[in-house]
Amino acid sequence: MPASEMKAIRQHEFGGPEVLRYENAPVPVLKSGEVRISVRAVGINPPDWYLRDGYKALPPEWQPEVSFPVILGTDVSGVVDAVADDVEGFSVGDEVYSMVRFPGGLAGGSRAYAEYVTAPASEVALKPRGIDHVHAAGAPMSLLTAWQFMIELGHVEPNPLQPKEHQPVPLEGKTVLVNGAAGGVGHFAVQIAKLKRARVIAVASGKHEPVLRELGADDFIDYTQTPPEHIVHDLDLVIDALGGPTSGRFLSTLKRGGALFPIYPLGFSGAKEAEELGVTVSATQVRSNGAQLAEVGCLLNDSTLRVVIDSTFALADARQAHERAAKGHIQGKIVLTVA
Repeated sequence: MPASEMKAIRQHEFGGPEVLRYENAPVPVLKSGEVRISVRAVGINPPDWYLRDGYKALPPEWQPEVSFPVILGTDVSGVVDAVADDVEGFSVGDEVYSMVRFPGGLAGGSRAYAEYVTAPASEVALKPRGIDHVHAAGAPMSLLTAWQFMIELGHVEPNPLQPKEHQPVPLEGKTVLVNGAAGGVGHFAVQIAKLKRARVIAVASGKHEPVLRELGADDFIDYTQTPPEHIVHDLDLVIDALGGPTSGRFLSTLKRGGALFPIYPLGFSGAKEAEELGVTVSATQVRSNGAQLAEVGCLLNDSTLRVVIDSTFALADARQAHERAAKGHIQGKIVLTVA
């Protein structure tokens, strides 16, 4: 049993990386249906800094109520420390990984930047033996996002941004462009498309070309030299891992019947143009799913899919990790390590 207190990164107000404090916090109490994880590594994701600064990018009516102090984070890899009596399939000592309570923890209920975290057993999977905790922690949200967009949705929750359920499209033999290909979601999207026998065009800055070629990209566009929408056409699918208001520029690159999947759909304003071009625009909200983590874990275990690590920081240095993220041009994932 751990002591009653642990070290965690907490914030007591919204703001920049400077609001992140390394301090004592209560060890979370195990509840029915949960396992408690002694955390070894924590993956950093965009929702972490969205919450840190108060969800300024969301419309006011979508901004969740937040009670301070808040512990950020969703993605962990570690060792099971305790198991609720009603949980089967996990034992103390199991190495596991998880995306904890997302999107249900948008208001800070995930609490992963800490030495211990509890998680619903349904959101946990055994860590792939072929990778270490750092790489395992870098996978959950980014890989599940790519998987749920491209392979299997994994849930039936409605999307408030569109009337129809998101539907992945067949990839074999198709030409797929991945914008933001070097980032967390992007580098997995490249690998998944290649795994499913698509021709893959990766878009990123030039320094990322070698690693993206290694991950399976057939062609590479350095967006700092040439806007991709100026030189590609007749695409079957665009995965825009950046998304946002600029995503509509890819509509003209798609053939009739093609699809544009903006990972971050807020701000997209090209619905009328998409309809005129015969292009489907669709998105979904990634959701925690332990069964899917178990499935993709097999692909991580044998290196069919790889987790690229941009940088690692100690848990106490979460502020510096967020400052690194703010600089952009991330290659893969940023991970916090827990002693």
